Amino acid sequence: MNTSKGHLFILSAPSGAGKTTLAGAVLNRFADMLYSVSYTTREPRNGEQDGLDYHFIQRDLFKKYIKEGKWAEWAEVHDNYYGTSAEFLDQSLAAGDDILLDIDVQGTIQLLERYPDSITIFIVPPSMDMLRRRLELRGTDSKAVIARRLVNAEKEMARQDLYRHVIINDQLSAAIDEL
Repeated sequence: MNTSKGHLFILSAPSGAGKTTLAGAVLNRFADMLYSVSYTTREPRNGEQDGLDYHFIQRDLFKKYIKEGKWAEWAEVHDNYYGTSAEFLDQSLAAGDDILLDIDVQGTIQLLERYPDSITIFIVPPSMDMLRRRLELRGTDSKAVIARRLVNAEKEMARQDLYRHVIINDQLSAAIDEL
C-alpha cells in the first residue's frame, strides 16, 4: 500500500494565457498524474463530453451537494455553478496520487484553506496586448466578451501573490519545460 500522500498542483491563468494547453502538456509528460474534472450546471458546449471536459449535473443536485459539504471549492459564475469534488481530491491524495487542477483565483483561495500544502502555479501572458491578440485569434468571443475577459485578467493577475510559482507563457516549449 502506498503510504505517501499525493500532491495537489493548482494551475491558474487568465483566459487566453495558455493554461489549457500547458495543462495538457503536463498530463502528457506525467502520465501518472490525475486531472480533476470540474462539475458544472451549465449546458455542454459543442464537442464537450461529460466526464472528460466537465461533469454536467443538474442545478438542484449541485445545491444539495453544497449543503452536504461535498465540494472542495465551488462558485457561481454567470448564473451557472462550478465545483470540485472534495471526495475525489481527498481519496486520490490519500492514495498517493498527484492531481492537476485547472482553476481560477477564487477557487484557489478556497482550495488553499482546505489544502494549504498545494503547489500553486500561475501562468501569465507576456503582456496584456499579447493576451488580447490571443483572445482575438481564438475567434470564439465577441469584442464585448474579450473586453470583459481582459478586465477579469487584470484582476486575476493582481492576485499572483497567492501562487508559489509564476510562469510567463511567451514561448510554449519554454513554458512547458518550466512548468
